[in-house]
Amino acid sequence: MSIDLHGMALVAVVAAVTMLIRFLPFLAFGGGRPTPRFITYLAGVLPCAIMTMLVVYCLRGVDLLGPTHGLPELIAAAAVVGLHCWKKNTLLSIAAGTALYMVLVQVVFV
Repeated sequence: MSIDLHGMALVAVVAAVTMLIRFLPFLAFGGGRPTPRFITYLAGVLPCAIMTMLVVYCLRGVDLLGPTHGLPELIAAAAVVGLHCWKKNTLLSIAAGTALYMVLVQVVFV
């Protein structure tokens, strides 16, 4: 069995870059210095902005004039929002909404 040096080097570089990206915030803002206000602001604003962009991206191709009129997407999105407001569990909400959407498009709205 031959040793793939190129593959090993590739994995080592990817691991090093991943570690650098993970450790960089601790190196930049560590040492007892206060976190800059701009970074604190971004930490509060970015999660909502990212979720909004993901929702827009997921619903951009919905055909309201098609045979289902976007009902599977609307029902699944409403289920995600309702479940999240009820249980406050992001993973549960997304998993249940995805499962409901798949059942709707493969079984109900065929």
